[in-house]
This record gives sequence, C-alpha cells and structure tokens, in this order.
Amino acid sequence: MTLVDARNRPLRDLRISVTDRCNFRCTYCMPREHFGPQHPFLPRDELLTYEEMAFVTASLLPLGLQKIRLTGGEPLLRKNITTLIQHLRALDPSLDIALTTNGALLLEHAASLKEAGLNRVTVSLDALDEDTFQSLADTTKHTPKVILKGIQKAADVGLGVKVNTVVKKGVNDAEILPLAEQFESMGVPLRFIEFMDVGNTNAWKMEDVMSGSDIRELLSQRFGPLTPVRGQQASEVAKRYSTPEGYEFGFIESVTSPFCGDCTRARLSANGQIYTCLFATEGHDIKSILRMDGTTQEIGEAIASIWTKRNDRYSEERGAKNRPDTKVEMSFIGG
Repeated sequence: MTLVDARNRPLRDLRISVTDRCNFRCTYCMPREHFGPQHPFLPRDELLTYEEMAFVTASLLPLGLQKIRLTGGEPLLRKNITTLIQHLRALDPSLDIALTTNGALLLEHAASLKEAGLNRVTVSLDALDEDTFQSLADTTKHTPKVILKGIQKAADVGLGVKVNTVVKKGVNDAEILPLAEQFESMGVPLRFIEFMDVGNTNAWKMEDVMSGSDIRELLSQRFGPLTPVRGQQASEVAKRYSTPEGYEFGFIESVTSPFCGDCTRARLSANGQIYTCLFATEGHDIKSILRMDGTTQEIGEAIASIWTKRNDRYSEERGAKNRPDTKVEMSFIGG
C-alpha cells in the first residue's frame, strides 16, 4: 500500500528525534539566550522509548516507508543509541537508516553505529576556522579538528558520509571555499544549506540568506564550471552539481528554490508527536495511542489519517500574510 497526502506525495521518510537536548548552541538552531540553563527540556518519562520508536516505524513499513533518519537535538547524547538502531535494523534488513549529528561525539561512536546497522551519517559543520566555528556553535569545548577526525573515522568504518553546511551571509560565507577544498580532498560529499526561518528564535532575515546560486558562482570560480546532476528520486532535497573532476556539491535551497512539491518526510518528535512539515505549527499525538497499548495497525491508521489530510507547503508560501507566526523549533523535531 502506498500512502499519499492531499498533494499526492507519498510517505517514504520518517525523521525520528531521539532527544531535544544538544551539546551545541548554534545561533541558527538553539541560540543560548532561548535555550539556556532555565530552558525546560523534556523530562525522561515524556521521551519515547526505543521500543516505542521502533513500534511506530513497524506500523509505517506496510504503508511504504523506506528511510529512517535519527536526529535531535544531538542524537549521540542519548544513551545506548545503538540499541535503537539494532531494533530498527531487525524490522527490515533493507531499511535505509541514517543519522544526523554535529560530529562532536562521532569519533567515539562511529564503529559501534556501523556495527549496530546504521547505513549513513550526515555531519553538520559550518566552518573550519576555529573562531568562526565556535562562535556559530556557541561552544568552547569542541573544535573542527575533532569533528574532522570523526568524519574520517566514519568513512573508515564503512559508513556513508555527507557533510552539511548552513551558510549565513556575512558570518561564515568566507568558509565556503575552505570547506569545499577540505571535503573535495577527502572525497566526502558537501551540501550547502540556505539559512532558513525554522522555529521562532533564530532572528532570521532574508538579507542574511546566501542563495544556492550565489554559492555555486563562488565555487565555479575555484573548481570550474558546475554541471547539474540528475537526481535519482524526485524527493531528493539537495540539487547536485559536479565539478569537471567529478566531485559533487549539493545545495538545499528551501528559501530560493522550494521543494515542497516533492516532500515525502514525516517527523516524529522525542515526545511522540507526528509533524508533517519542518515549519509546522503543531504536532499530532501518537504517544497516547502507544501507551494505551495500540497495535501497529492502529498506529498506522492514526498516522495515515494525519498524512492523507497533509497539505503543507510552507516554503512555497513563505512571506504570505496569513501564515501563522509560531513554528515548532528545529531542535525539537530535527532538521
């Protein structure tokens, strides 16, 4: 059975936020002035268990689910994350299981993640210059060198690896070429993400956005003409371009070139809410059904009833006067 929404988009991808906590305070995601010591993070008993996360996944496999991405917050902060990966892998050997991380703990965990059944990891890294990195991540405990070691370790143990860089004009745009040269030399795909108006706390302004086309222009001056690469699936969020030597850059252009029409992603928050868009204003409670001993069929039917009514296309409507002002924070449901 293929489940489709009101715009005929199938549900193929589930992003599971395993925690709302993070060891960084990136200014575009969890700025410290809003996520400081007094911020009320979720108490332990409100978090879904790993068994519950796997149960939700099992309920969606008959409806066409193909990919799982574990997110946060920072997913490697949650203890025994490999247990969840083992549960998910046991559901289906062909399930594509990925994890997004800031990379600070990746060197320590890469081998066990691979052994547990993880396929791929995406690492967020916004600068190689230590001062710029620590300013953006609002941390003095971590450095780009440690994250680079984690990326190399992940590749060495056989995980698929990609790197994501959020570009904010006037803040880290000078890091575009150093990052490109670093990962081109390592053979690790690098994707540039336009600074987005996720959540309500990152002080987003359109003038801070460096467009994908502007980034490509800069890259082409260093690497030569960039040639578009045909996507394998319509739901791919990154536009890919190849250098004359065959290295590929990706561009996620939610602001200047929205891809809502091909979005196949649902999001499960750490406290058991289903969200149908990264920019959603509210979620739909699934945890209550889980904790009333709902069956996989009942969970699947509940999510199907949510998905079939889905009509989200925030990025295509960005700036519309009738848009709600309040959106869920990215750190709560993953990017």
